[in-house]
Amino acid sequence: MQKNINCAMFRKMVLVGAKMLENNRAKVDALNVFPVPDGDTGTNMSLTMQSAVKELNSSAAGDFLQVCDLISKGALRGARGNSGVILSQIFRGICSVLRTCKAEADTRTFAKAMEAGTKVAYSAVSIPKEGTILTVIRMMSEYAVKVAGKHRDFETFIPAVIAEGDKALAKTPELLPVLKKAGVVDSGGVGLMTIMRGFQAALMGDDIISEIQTEAANSASTQDADFGDNSDIINMDLGEIQFAYCTEFFVINLKKSTTLADIDKLRERLMGLGDSVICIGDLEMIKVHVHTNTPGVALTYALELGELDRPKIENMLEQNRALKAKIEAEKKDQGMLAVCAGDGIAEIFRDLFVDRVIEGGQTMNPSASDIATAVQKINADNVFVFPNNKNIILAAEQAKALVDNRKIHVIPTKNIPQGFSAALSFSPEASAEENKTNMIHALDNVKSGQVTHAVRTTSVNGFNIKEGDIIGLDDKKILAKSDNIDDTVLKLLDKLKEESHEVITLYYGEGVKEEDAQALVEKVQEAFPDCDVDCHNGGQPVYYYLLSLE
Repeated sequence: MQKNINCAMFRKMVLVGAKMLENNRAKVDALNVFPVPDGDTGTNMSLTMQSAVKELNSSAAGDFLQVCDLISKGALRGARGNSGVILSQIFRGICSVLRTCKAEADTRTFAKAMEAGTKVAYSAVSIPKEGTILTVIRMMSEYAVKVAGKHRDFETFIPAVIAEGDKALAKTPELLPVLKKAGVVDSGGVGLMTIMRGFQAALMGDDIISEIQTEAANSASTQDADFGDNSDIINMDLGEIQFAYCTEFFVINLKKSTTLADIDKLRERLMGLGDSVICIGDLEMIKVHVHTNTPGVALTYALELGELDRPKIENMLEQNRALKAKIEAEKKDQGMLAVCAGDGIAEIFRDLFVDRVIEGGQTMNPSASDIATAVQKINADNVFVFPNNKNIILAAEQAKALVDNRKIHVIPTKNIPQGFSAALSFSPEASAEENKTNMIHALDNVKSGQVTHAVRTTSVNGFNIKEGDIIGLDDKKILAKSDNIDDTVLKLLDKLKEESHEVITLYYGEGVKEEDAQALVEKVQEAFPDCDVDCHNGGQPVYYYLLSLE
């Protein structure tokens, strides 16, 4: 158990956190829509961390005081962009507490350090905005202070804090409308959580990964902080960029006449020039960040206090144009969208090169708007939609009226096996019309069934059904029943199977054990020796098994 951390471990945590962020830099960049959609949040945060790493590696310092001062100094000197400066202030606050530790820091001390990081970061921003990295660090630090007494070892403390950070990240779209419109969580928050996962990897001795979680999948799953991949923010109305130039610089060798009140006055004058103003420092060095249309004026104001160092002016209009051009260049002719429930089913669709999967099924039908939004996030001119449920087909058709920059082709799949068959028939070399024809024809080659339990006692389709009976259905009616799952599967297959069928596939749902599914495969193989029988973990709710016969 890693009850406390020493200076060497904290040093390692920072190094691994920086490496984890660098590995995932491009993915964080892709999420960047606030304050300006210029696609550089991951790069700026990573450069900030790399500067801290460079400072650390320049010294063999072995105590908290020296290491923390190196990290603070390096992060501030290398801070890039709005997110990078805020990140540097988070570390400045954290280090202000840890630098006082003698030999080790416990979880209570680390929680206080995170709390200090929050306070310093909020105070650095002229107009703090919720729904950003600030919200994520605040909620994490508040939670850390609460649970530090309960989690007295870092191996349970850090994962618990990360889980709370994921929940905070999932809330950012509700706090910042531009994020909700884009269907993403805050990119700065994702960068911070990537660093936190690096902390955890250092503590646990885990590998550094390049697959971060980045999107709150939907309102139902955000309770569990369930994130999926959303690195394709496209076709979003980005609006007008009010202030075109990201302007950054240091003020060094301050004049003897300069006072702390002058720094406050500089901050106020910068706020009159633009937004995203950060003006931090002391009488030794000041760091300035501002989005403005008059960068020369900002520099002139600063010259009244001292000398300029490392000025950087970036044209965010051009960055935005380049981002749009890149997206347009990567656009393809055809893409696919599937509606389904169950992690295993979704993964199979992705393995079949379906571009996007949204949650939906028998008990949770997505709206036309949900489908239209998902279609917009597929970077293709033509998008094939597989509803995979007869109750979703109409909503998919209605989605056509909500999308005017893509052509939606609804393939009337009524179940998951039909969706798989349609996806398998897709050819990127064929035209959209050819693919549509082939997909619709593919539906005739598969028969499907579902096995579930009866929720009430009734008489239907010639069966006297008791609540709790295991029933087997096709897309229209009940075809089999018994008091156990295996017998119902075998009876249903007997009703569905035709001479032409050569392959039987079972997709087992949530709650079904893999060994039970494998045992059932053997029974099915014995009952139908002329077929190849296989099973896959579908993870779907409601149905114990989905059956496919081809």
